Amino acid sequence: VQLQASGGGSVQPGGSLRLSCAASRRSSSRYAMAWFRQAPGKEREFVAAIRWPGGGTYYADSVKGRFPISTDNNKNTVNLQMNSLRPEDTAVYYCALAPRIILSSVRVPSAYAYWGQGTLITVSS
Repeated sequence: VQLQASGGGSVQPGGSLRLSCAASRRSSSRYAMAWFRQAPGKEREFVAAIRWPGGGTYYADSVKGRFPISTDNNKNTVNLQMNSLRPEDTAVYYCALAPRIILSSVRVPSAYAYWGQGTLITVSS
């Protein structure tokens, strides 16, 4: 499975950006797609995920209510709409896919087998 991320860039605080990540294929019917981010000097952290079957969504507290995650109808593309961006959201954002995942692991980077290339988000005035 290959993941291709797009979007990103620079924006002023309070602005919006949209990230998308397309998977070349799905390897199972039970899987999750997620976004993680890594700021300079910090560990990679969970941002948001969507899990199938069911389409349940999961968010880090820091982005809840600001970064809705969604998929296209084919469920092979995951989108992250980033609203009300803050300087602390500045980081490299990575999309990831876990072919088989249990609910308790949705926020754990090591549970994801496939990763896209990172895309830099800079929030600055």
